[in-house]
Amino acid sequence: MVLNGAQIVLECLKEQGVDTVFGYPGGTILNVYDELYKQDEIKHILTSHEQGASHAADGYARSTGKVGVCFATSGPGATNLVTGIATAYMDSVPMVAITCNVNLPLLGKDTFQEVDIAGITMPITKHGYIVKDVKQLADTIRKAFDIARSGRPGPVIVDITKDVTANKCDFKPVKEVTKEEKLSFGEEDIKQAVKMIEHAKRPFIYVGGGAIISGANKELKEFAEKIQAPVCDTLMGKGAFDGHNKLYTGMIGMHGTKTSNFGVSECDLLITLGARFSDRVTGNTKSFAKKAKILQIDIDAAEINKNIRVDYSILGDLKEVLSYLNTELKQQNHDEWIEHIKDYEKQFPMTYSKKTLTCPYVIEEIDKLTKGDAIITTDVGQHQMWAAQFYKYKNPRSFITSGGLGTMGYGLGAAIGAKVGNPKKTVINIAGDGCFRMNMNELATASRYNIPVIEVVINNQVLGMVRQWQTLFYDKHYSNTVLTDKVDYCKVAEGLGCMAIRVTKKEEVKPALEKAIAAKGPVLIDVAVDPDDKVFPMVPAGGSISEAFDAKDLSKKENS
Repeated sequence: MVLNGAQIVLECLKEQGVDTVFGYPGGTILNVYDELYKQDEIKHILTSHEQGASHAADGYARSTGKVGVCFATSGPGATNLVTGIATAYMDSVPMVAITCNVNLPLLGKDTFQEVDIAGITMPITKHGYIVKDVKQLADTIRKAFDIARSGRPGPVIVDITKDVTANKCDFKPVKEVTKEEKLSFGEEDIKQAVKMIEHAKRPFIYVGGGAIISGANKELKEFAEKIQAPVCDTLMGKGAFDGHNKLYTGMIGMHGTKTSNFGVSECDLLITLGARFSDRVTGNTKSFAKKAKILQIDIDAAEINKNIRVDYSILGDLKEVLSYLNTELKQQNHDEWIEHIKDYEKQFPMTYSKKTLTCPYVIEEIDKLTKGDAIITTDVGQHQMWAAQFYKYKNPRSFITSGGLGTMGYGLGAAIGAKVGNPKKTVINIAGDGCFRMNMNELATASRYNIPVIEVVINNQVLGMVRQWQTLFYDKHYSNTVLTDKVDYCKVAEGLGCMAIRVTKKEEVKPALEKAIAAKGPVLIDVAVDPDDKVFPMVPAGGSISEAFDAKDLSKKENS
């Protein structure tokens, strides 16, 4: 059948199983939006800003495992996607961003709203396409989806000149073909890994986001219990291993638990599963796990020996590798090692002040009310770390946050995408007031479509994490981190069509959350907390994770 380019775009999206697109229209993409108007199979969510569209597509992808899709017009519309594309790239999120550009004869002539978006995003995408011929459009979109979801996932951009969306050609529908990927590891790899594991006396498992991407949570549980090893996770790995499991020791790294940090520092075998040895995890690389042999399993060859030299690596999909290992491994016993780790948990429990209203208290109340079954999204900062520390994630794809890029303003858009993709789930975004200011306009998106997300603003009237660093390392020089002004977030939310609840006391938290969860539309909860609350434990940048300190350690140091 003969279709124009805009029709081909939508037909290809349907082939790929796309049911929702997040975007914002403009001149060069009008042909595509005109075709959207004529159909009802693909739902379009009009965000308040293109950045919100990219974050929503990202949140949709992370929470569902499907490819997220966003639309934008040329020029500033396309460049407004850049932060969201970079966020997805750093955290290996499958996304296809479709933009339209000026007509082909006008390319390269500084035409109104012309920008080389494929060139701009080259370092932050898995691949980028510029489509100048309608005959190449269908195959290009199909390739984009295949690249976005295959191997280590990531964002792909498809930029289409406006005349291509109007031009016509013959279109042949293609049923999605499931590719059978060959195993990239062999029998010798499995034997070597089994040998290392069986010789270990103090094994420790370190889990990253790759475990979630591969869907390896069941295999991971079996593996950990079979080798009887403690398990820590990264920010991206939350939910891959049940936070209630007795082998779980909490997060590792800069704001990880002392149990995880000390355990990894003392282990004789560190088994790294779908993790990339981020600087926020390792601290000083020279002292990281220096007593241990390191076995790394990852799908991306570029991550092997990139940040930390390892003793052996297996390249492959984590779910498949663990399946083979579980078959070959015999039940291990490390009772003495586990008891040692449990002693650390008793010595260094995760605590916070119970005297006043704090963010950890709010998060624990959320955990109790949702029974750990909510999808939690966050922005970036202290509240993000507390959400990682005090909510017990028991399922994969239940913690949605910007890890690698640390994008302030990410959470609300991501929450909208996650709720659209999981309408039966309670979705709560935990934000700081600094982050909320950046993209609070997306409350208008939530109210426009009556998307019942809950926005919890931890309002300490400062840029909390930056202030914490200024307190600890910059002699309390609070340069441009104080946010005390006349902004009333409850009035902002109500003005954008949302319910708003103000919380100033501990006893108000539970009723506010219950009311928000029961609501049929979007709700903002403004929670007033102390500006000097700090996230502990903490490892200074470049420090060793074996030297993690907390409030008690800091107090002893100051008094000595």
